[in-house]
Amino acid sequence: MRHRRAVLACSAAVLVVGAGLGVGPALAQDALRIGLVNEATGPNAEAGVFTHNGAKLALDEINAAGGLLGRKVELKLEDNQSTNPGTVLAFSKLFGDKSVVAVIGPIRSTQVQAASPTIMKAGIPTMIGGSDPSLTKVNNRWVFRARPNDSYSSRVIADFGVNTLKKQKWAILHSTDAFGAGGKAALEAALKTYGVTPVLVQGYTNNSQDFTPVVLAIKKSGADVIGSYMTNSPDVGIFAKQLRQLGVSAEWIGSSSVASVTAVQLAGPALDGVHGVTDFNPDSSPEAKAYSAKYRAAYKLEPDVYSSWAYDAMRVLAMGIANAKSTDPEAVRKAIIAIKGWKGVEGTYNFDDNGDGLRGYNVIQVGGGKVAFIKHIDFKD
Repeated sequence: MRHRRAVLACSAAVLVVGAGLGVGPALAQDALRIGLVNEATGPNAEAGVFTHNGAKLALDEINAAGGLLGRKVELKLEDNQSTNPGTVLAFSKLFGDKSVVAVIGPIRSTQVQAASPTIMKAGIPTMIGGSDPSLTKVNNRWVFRARPNDSYSSRVIADFGVNTLKKQKWAILHSTDAFGAGGKAALEAALKTYGVTPVLVQGYTNNSQDFTPVVLAIKKSGADVIGSYMTNSPDVGIFAKQLRQLGVSAEWIGSSSVASVTAVQLAGPALDGVHGVTDFNPDSSPEAKAYSAKYRAAYKLEPDVYSSWAYDAMRVLAMGIANAKSTDPEAVRKAIIAIKGWKGVEGTYNFDDNGDGLRGYNVIQVGGGKVAFIKHIDFKD
């Protein structure tokens, strides 16, 4: 509980800083401005604190090294209130400011999906964290992803469950939003390659407070392993507790939300033994270890995917602007697509024409309030 109070206190501080303008202190007129559409309020505000921390840590390092194009870089925040309409409005506000040269968008696939037409119309380079594979395949030239998509996470979940855990009776649990629906479809396809048909495919609505009907359906199915795509960390904590309270002992391999700081803190022992696939783990690479040490020193908090992807997103945008030697959107776009072999916190970036930069996931296991790294798997396609 002390951890949650500390994080939420940080969240309140962010809101005070951005009060009235949705930004920090008065921005210098000659500064380059990068927008951040973030969950400063609403049910995902705690995750929003981590996202803001990661972006700001990268920003501080960029400015300490001299900024970009000889100018200081500043962050302009817009709160999306953890909603799709709020996301569209936040993007519209940022794109209406002609001093904003690039934007870091949300990690929620459903929010990115809602805002994609606005991003396309604006023609401003935008980094996203949503992992629904379709987000970079809708002919939107201005979206770039700073995380691996779920066509890769689903393959890792299926491989680990079938070949390592030796499980054949699968239940798939998924949010009914864009992220969950995309992950569910990808996992079904991945399991099919092993000749496995799930005994249950169960959806649920985000921010549910009672998962009892879902847990009972899983129990009745006889599944011996659960593969999950759960969008919000608080939902993971609630589901984990109710799963164990109702006596379900099936193995569980979840998407990255099972390894988030919030989920681990909320679930407590109910998550012990659960496996997950996540794009970030502090022990997954030298870059991740170095970042984690800097993050802990700066914020006195443990880093997770909400902070790591935003850190890399800021770094990629800065690299694109620096390599383009310009803020011209087309020049920056070409420079980002040209990034190959760059070792970030999330992994090694090799951007393709669709805007996808990463193709690997880490297998982890939760236990005793900690997340242990098991192995990293990269794909060539």
